[in-house]
Amino acid sequence: MVLGHRKSTSVEESDVGEDETVVGKEEGSVLSHIISQLRPGADLSRVTLPTFILEPRSMLERITNFMAHPELMLTLPLVEDPLKRFVAVTQFYLCGWHIKPPGVKKPLNPILGEIFTGYWDYADGTHGYYISEQTSHHPPKSSYFFMVPSHHIRIDGTLKPRSKFLGNSVGSFMEGIAIMRFLNRKERYFVTQPNMYARGILFGKMKYELGDQAIVRCPETGYEADIEFKTKGWVGGAYNAIGGYIRQSSTGRKLYELSGHWHGAMYIQDLSTGKKELLFDATNAKPSMVKARPLEEQGPRESQKLWNITTNAIKKADQKTATEDKTRIEDEQRREAAERGEGSWRPKLFKPAPAGDEESLDWIINADVDDKTPPEKQIEQILAIAPIMPGQTYQSQQPQQSQLPGQSNGQIPPPVQPAQPAQPALQPQQRVGPVALQSQQTPQPLSQQYQPHTVGGPIKRTDSLGNEETFIDAES
Repeated sequence: MVLGHRKSTSVEESDVGEDETVVGKEEGSVLSHIISQLRPGADLSRVTLPTFILEPRSMLERITNFMAHPELMLTLPLVEDPLKRFVAVTQFYLCGWHIKPPGVKKPLNPILGEIFTGYWDYADGTHGYYISEQTSHHPPKSSYFFMVPSHHIRIDGTLKPRSKFLGNSVGSFMEGIAIMRFLNRKERYFVTQPNMYARGILFGKMKYELGDQAIVRCPETGYEADIEFKTKGWVGGAYNAIGGYIRQSSTGRKLYELSGHWHGAMYIQDLSTGKKELLFDATNAKPSMVKARPLEEQGPRESQKLWNITTNAIKKADQKTATEDKTRIEDEQRREAAERGEGSWRPKLFKPAPAGDEESLDWIINADVDDKTPPEKQIEQILAIAPIMPGQTYQSQQPQQSQLPGQSNGQIPPPVQPAQPAQPALQPQQRVGPVALQSQQTPQPLSQQYQPHTVGGPIKRTDSLGNEETFIDAES
């Protein structure tokens, strides 16, 4: 169970904080019935929770919050000084935690084999691409791939949430890692996530908190950040506070101190000079949320199409319809598991991570995207993995029994390339604080930026099951 935030409408807005939910009498009785069957420390991964505490999107989509501030992300590989570059990465890491609807909610648990893909149109005319798949259900594992070829950025990650009942609270322990790569510098940044807590689930107002330690570490430069997301104590302290240090990994010497609040202003202090300045202010920050293909172009196992009835009902507070549709999807998943048997399923778009210091990713994208080739070629390779942009649909040559439901009767996504060359690259940031994109041009919709690739034959790839797939022009 991974908790998000949404405000209940059962009380006046002025009475409820942005990270709080007041549960009504009827809703409270449902929660109490579920909780009465649990003991402290119980694993919640197999507990079916009522729909009134659900956020109307899948965990696979919610992960994209991490990529939602391109004004900070895109210039990172251009920062020349290694320490300043690491500080900028830490700034980017901290900038996404404020993205939330109010209250206390959890995203939908993806079903096994569920897929979500999306893209971003950036202000300089370039684009980011995202592919994710639920690679395990028990225990839950959400694997994802993100790349911006024009800016030498790639992220691979697997999120492994583990939830427990803790008495008057629920904890979601966010295991797993992400690796952010700057391909032009051959650098990797290993990051972990703070844990998430819902307090007051038995009595009082439900309150959302981030807590415990998170790490940002770059083995190539030898810097690391140890960040504490502080929970409020019984006696003192404040909500949403952070603290921590950036240090040299080899010596442990502290270089910068971090402080502030993840939902507001965060600061960084140079310990050699004593100078303290603003790192990021989330108060009025505007994230750039991921875009997805229209529902009519999505397959039945793609997140937004799969959960469409459920999420629409949640938004309308129609708990009866939301519960019925969610139950239908989960029952179908159980039926598939019973027919499939244990140990006979493997991810479609991801393959086992290689041994070594990246092994804890568990799964990585099952495709070779050659970062030594021009961005246009890398984009072709990415869009040949799965449908991402508007106009792409999917068809596979593999046997029917190994297909996802959404991939059995569709068309094939075209490998595509930009119709026009990319805009000039961004310039590196000159200070620690938030940076602005150099170009203020309004990008065209992605469907207009790209046209079907007409040169050469179809692109073929082999998935993790050993089946061959072919991607050609959608109109062929």
